[in-house]
Amino acid sequence: MADLPPIRETIARHGLSASKALGQNFLLDEQLLGRIAAIPGKLDGKAVLEIGPGPGGLTRALLRAGARVTAIEMDRRCLPALAELSEAFPGQLTAIQGDAMKLDHGEIMRGEPFAVLSNLPYNVGTALFVKWLSGENWPPQWTSLTLMFQREVAERIAAKPGTNAYGRLAVLANWRAEASMAMKVHRSAFTPPPKVMSAIVHVTPGEAPEGVSARTLERLTEAAFGQRRKMLRQSLKGVPGALDALARVGIDETRRAETVSVGEYIALARMLR
Repeated sequence: MADLPPIRETIARHGLSASKALGQNFLLDEQLLGRIAAIPGKLDGKAVLEIGPGPGGLTRALLRAGARVTAIEMDRRCLPALAELSEAFPGQLTAIQGDAMKLDHGEIMRGEPFAVLSNLPYNVGTALFVKWLSGENWPPQWTSLTLMFQREVAERIAAKPGTNAYGRLAVLANWRAEASMAMKVHRSAFTPPPKVMSAIVHVTPGEAPEGVSARTLERLTEAAFGQRRKMLRQSLKGVPGALDALARVGIDETRRAETVSVGEYIALARMLR
C-alpha cells in the first residue's frame, strides 16, 4: 500500500481550489472515502470508472482497495496530482482529460464490465445518471453505480410511489435496476462545504421487463411528471395511445403521476410500444 501525504497537503502543494463552474467539492476524510469505496463490495482486480476525481481523494481509496481505475477529469489542474497517484500505484490508474458527457464510456473501458464510483460534480450528476440508465441495450456494461448526489436528488432516485420525491428519476432507476440510499454525507465533509447535504446512491442492474422500450418509458414519465399536479387524462393526452393504454391496463385516468407504481408505468409502456 502506497504511503501518501494527506490529501489536504496534495491540494496545497499543487495550488488547487474547488471550481464552482465545474461543480467541484473535494472530499478529504480518508476514512469516509474508504467507506464509500467499500459500498459495492470487493474491488480487488476489478475495473472501475470514476468521473471527476479532482485531486484524487476517492481515487486513492479505490486504488488501495485494489481496483484498476480509469478516471475522467475535465480540470487540467488536477492532472499532476493524479499522475502522482499513477506512479504510486503502478498499472492501476489511467487518467483521461475530457468531458465525461461527451465520451463513450464503454469504448474507454474497452468492452470490459466495470463498476462506476464517483463523487459526481453537481452540475452534471443527474445527466450522467440518466445516460447510464437510459441505454436500450440491457444488461449494461456497468455492474453497479455508486454515486454521490445532492441529498434531494438522491431521495428522488430512491423514492417510493405516493411521496413528494417520487418522479421520473425513481422510475428510471428502478424499472430494470434496484436503487437504494447507501449513505448520507454531511456538508462539512467537503472542502469547500456545499450549501446542501449529500448522499450516496447505489444502483445494481436487474432483469429488463420484456416488451418495454427505455425510450418509450422515458417519454411516458416525462409527460406524466411534467404536469404532476394534473390528472393523468390531462398530463398524458399528448402521448399517442396513452389514454387508451390507461383504460386497457385498468389505471384510473383521474389519478396523478406520483400515485402510479413503477410496475404500472412498465405496463403502460408495454402497451405503447
